[in-house]
Amino acid sequence: MGKILQRFGDGYLHEMTDAELERDIEEGTKDAAKRAKVPPLSEDEIKHLFDIYSFPRRFVSVEPGNEVVLSHDGGTLKLNVGVSGGAGHGLDIGRRLCTEIYERLLGSDTMDFGHVDYSFKPAKNILADEQEDMEQTLLSTIIPIYYGAMPNLGAYTQPDGPFPNPMELLTEGKIEEAKAACEEIVEAATRDMVYIASGMYEAGADGVNFDTTGAFGDADFLAALQASEILRKKHPGIFIEMGMAGEFILGIHGGLTYDGVRLAGLYPHQQVKLAEKAGVNIFGPVVNTNTRRSCAWNMARVLTFVKPCVENAEIPVHPNMGMGVGGSPLTPIIAIDAVSRGSTAVVEIARADGL
Repeated sequence: MGKILQRFGDGYLHEMTDAELERDIEEGTKDAAKRAKVPPLSEDEIKHLFDIYSFPRRFVSVEPGNEVVLSHDGGTLKLNVGVSGGAGHGLDIGRRLCTEIYERLLGSDTMDFGHVDYSFKPAKNILADEQEDMEQTLLSTIIPIYYGAMPNLGAYTQPDGPFPNPMELLTEGKIEEAKAACEEIVEAATRDMVYIASGMYEAGADGVNFDTTGAFGDADFLAALQASEILRKKHPGIFIEMGMAGEFILGIHGGLTYDGVRLAGLYPHQQVKLAEKAGVNIFGPVVNTNTRRSCAWNMARVLTFVKPCVENAEIPVHPNMGMGVGGSPLTPIIAIDAVSRGSTAVVEIARADGL
């Protein structure tokens, strides 16, 4: 029996037999199906995924004609500073030049244009500067450019923010106080996101990207949904992309709802329906990578979560295939064999509209 080179979720390269690879795929899809209460991959889909991960070449891709549109989060920060999980290249260039490089050299379909902090709250104080940078960049580029940032509700908690930290209150057994703090933070964050996104849109930006939505659980998701709804009514033509932080919504508050649906515990195929109702144009589901399991095991989970999300959606779905999510290893620079196999699988098997 031959050996197949595979990677773990931490990027480690190792060998597996055909039987071990197939077992990993089957275990991965069963794990996700049980968690989200969705069907596991079919036998044909398991075989297709096996073929992708057993292919002996280093790089794998879709057949010609099956290419998809690419959107970004973190955008220019991946070139000019050492952020994005340490994956920034540290080039001494500004965001405008970064965007031009992505457009003219790398052939990007769209670009995310955000501040180095990449959160809405701190950008509030420099909105005028951000508008000027955006306007100048739009004059020298053609591709759609949207302003990206994270809701990052954690930035609103003390000592940096004005509100008590719900997580600390929970550990002290102060349940009602923690819920009240969550609700106050949601109101403030919604207001800030609308203010910044609206200002950038009025400066010419094609839209906004709510990135890493849900990092602060159901409160985070609610704030982004409310902001999307308000923006859609205020600016009917605005583009809104919503990328998630994890495969299910943590119940930090536990009782928050949107359109009558309780947010805590929702999986991608349920999250996307609320995003649609809020006026989101593109939804980016996230499935977290388990570093102790193979990329094939992780990818089987990704497909099991994302496939019903795509089937359930009426808007384009762009799964996040970055560092530590989407079946990609949790490494600063992702090996091409891992990211190309994952991207191919999510397009050919889950039928994603983009990445």
